[in-house]
Amino acid sequence: MQQRRKSVFSSAPFAMKQAALGAGVAARRNGAPLSLAAVVFALFVFATFLYNEDIKSITDFQFAAVRAKAPDLHLLQEAQAAAHAAVDTLARRGEEVIVRVMDAAAANTTTTTANVVVDMGQEEKDRDVTMPTVSAGAGADEARRREDEEAAEKAAALRTVVRVPETCDLYSGGWVYDEVNAPVYKEAGCEFLTEQVTCMRNGRRDDSYQKWRWQPKDCDLPRFDARLLLERLRNKRLMFVGDSLNRNQWESMVCLVQSVIPKGEKTLTKFVNGGNSNVFYAHGYNATVEFYWAPFLVESNSDNPKVHSVPDRIIQWHSIAKHAKNWVDVDYLVFNTYIWWLNTLDMKVLKGSFDEGSTEYVEVDRPVAYKEVLKTWAKWVDRNIDPNRTTVFFMGMSPNHITPEAWGNQGGIKCAMETLPITNRSASLDVGTDWRLYAGAQEVLPTMRRVPVHFVDITALSELRKDAHTSVHTLRQGKLLTPEQQADPKTYADCIHWCLPGLPDTWNQFLYARIASSPWPAEAIKQQ
Repeated sequence: MQQRRKSVFSSAPFAMKQAALGAGVAARRNGAPLSLAAVVFALFVFATFLYNEDIKSITDFQFAAVRAKAPDLHLLQEAQAAAHAAVDTLARRGEEVIVRVMDAAAANTTTTTANVVVDMGQEEKDRDVTMPTVSAGAGADEARRREDEEAAEKAAALRTVVRVPETCDLYSGGWVYDEVNAPVYKEAGCEFLTEQVTCMRNGRRDDSYQKWRWQPKDCDLPRFDARLLLERLRNKRLMFVGDSLNRNQWESMVCLVQSVIPKGEKTLTKFVNGGNSNVFYAHGYNATVEFYWAPFLVESNSDNPKVHSVPDRIIQWHSIAKHAKNWVDVDYLVFNTYIWWLNTLDMKVLKGSFDEGSTEYVEVDRPVAYKEVLKTWAKWVDRNIDPNRTTVFFMGMSPNHITPEAWGNQGGIKCAMETLPITNRSASLDVGTDWRLYAGAQEVLPTMRRVPVHFVDITALSELRKDAHTSVHTLRQGKLLTPEQQADPKTYADCIHWCLPGLPDTWNQFLYARIASSPWPAEAIKQQ
């Protein structure tokens, strides 16, 4: 406690009392009677004493009242300085600080470790000033809470709907050279690309094939936004099902989304689920982008994802359950089947079952067999897919470019040395696409009753991209082509698959446009 100051009058009365008392005692000791003057003097001293006591009490009361309203400035400044010093120290340590400034005189200073209260007196009329810092002990939890809130706000901002006019035909347009907006990612920036598609790394010298952007006639194709798509994929699965062209497109999609995911928060695992699946996992989104190997969709003798180059391809056209059980509970399914049908004019259809060891087959005209397989697939989708949960796509046919005469390059060798798309066509283009299979798909898909299937019509626009194949800058039976093999494009040029970055990125932009332009589910809106 701070001592109360003495009154300026406090010492005088005490001396005067002592003097008066001393005089009386001395007179009595000497036996002398008190004279009138002595009595008068004594009364004067006593009256003076009473007067000074009143003055003392009055002045003490007045100054105490004044101090209660206006504390000593020096002491108040010292107390405030101590308070702010404590605030600064704790704020640097990340603690929540509450400074209580009192309107009374400083009497006590109390400091706590988590919440510091500088208490200056016990009078009322106090006010609190809260510093916006993180409280000790709960600091980590508070920081995480704020990070979660910020993440939720960002996620809500990404829960938008991309506008694509319903009247616009995205597949009717032309290729535009665009060095600014294409490609969406760099070959060297995607660690998950396989050597089969890394054309620049494998020796291709021109990169112009990466810089062509598809421009629809009557609208714009939405530019790919990886964060927005990943938000759509949060806690969901996107699966590509089909042959090596769908695997080509799957690699493209992985590269498109992985660029915005930090290192350590993304993994890719190959040959899982019995060997047929490759799975890219975005940890922070709990989302997967998967590929499932089923080149004919139905069962075949080419279903081994590692060993499938068999001379006689045989299908079991009404058997799909073995593959299809892996497609259940997937949120976005992207199917294709085409390139594996082109080896022969007729398809070999198994009589019996592979499980029973049957080997006898019948040959059926290719488009007939193709349509029958699509009917088997469509029936399974209609019976087993929940359209309220799962969105289904079917990819058009990815064309080959093995006849350079079709685009006027007499004496050319397949797609080798091609550096530009086909432009300024005055006649119809025939690069060898089997449009009968295209027609079969167009005929079967509309018959599906429960589940709508979005047909991604890539065939005609892809026919223009003779420049975008891997050609001789790729693998052959798991090994990079040697310089001698690269010099023999007639034998070794791959004019089926596509370099990445490249054409499959555009295919995925079509998927993105459809997914991102769809309304958000009601439960997702409630979470915003």
